[in-house]
Amino acid sequence: MRALSNPERQGHLLALFTIFVWGTTFLSTSVLLRDFSPVEILAARLLLAIAALTLAQPRRLRLKSRSHEWLFAGAGFFGVTLYFLLENVALTYTYSANCSVIISTAPFFVAMAMRLFCGEEAMGRSFYIGFAVAIAGIALVSFSGQQLSLNPLGDLLCVLAAVSWAGYNVFLKKIERCGYHNTLLITRRLFLYGLAFLLPFLFLLPHHAQAASFLKPLNLLNLLYLGLCASALCFVTWGMALEKIGAVHTSVYIYLSPAVTILFAWLLLHDPIHPMALAGAALTLAGLLLSQRKEGSL
Repeated sequence: MRALSNPERQGHLLALFTIFVWGTTFLSTSVLLRDFSPVEILAARLLLAIAALTLAQPRRLRLKSRSHEWLFAGAGFFGVTLYFLLENVALTYTYSANCSVIISTAPFFVAMAMRLFCGEEAMGRSFYIGFAVAIAGIALVSFSGQQLSLNPLGDLLCVLAAVSWAGYNVFLKKIERCGYHNTLLITRRLFLYGLAFLLPFLFLLPHHAQAASFLKPLNLLNLLYLGLCASALCFVTWGMALEKIGAVHTSVYIYLSPAVTILFAWLLLHDPIHPMALAGAALTLAGLLLSQRKEGSL
């Protein structure tokens, strides 16, 4: 197997860091759901992220063509508004274990979408073998100690969330091909569109939060973590990883998300880890490594 170049190594590290953070967001969100609705949490995340990115780099992103605006709008809609809404609504209909497994199929949809809409090369057998191994591992992690139970509506919403993440990666690739490379400014523009598309849902869906809820130290800490770290920082690091190693190789790190969630639930909440989950984590890691291998290296 050939040695990785420095940019490739950086890309893998950025993707790994991002998934480690995103894998912990379930814990923060579960705390906030006591006082906030899912749409309120997402709106707060986006507002905090936009503010932080504006402070980090106040200047505007200059578009090379007005026709490029729809690319940013599409990425904001698919990767921010639609993805998170579908995932959050799905969790009200199906189990989090189902959601973890189904949304972890996103790399498969990303590979198909990049092939169909961006003309990238078809993935070889290493990717698909790794995909099968990883999904088997994720299923063991997610259903360890539980009974498998299907819910058609909730599970379908999870599939649509995985598809919407693929759409997000397609739009990001097209943005990159148009010559935009300032990941921070790109991310802020996507969040602005994500917030704009979210506004109608804020008026249509019921509200839970009271003003005092925002001042509770635990709520404030978790909102800051979701807004500044999981959104502002990690969407930037994910975008940088996409540029360095490509959408497909970045997206396979999603396989690790359920294992990360269980690990931090054990560390922070002292939730027990089932032996089946440990076996599943090992399978997931093996699937990730297989997916990253070049053809001919098996």
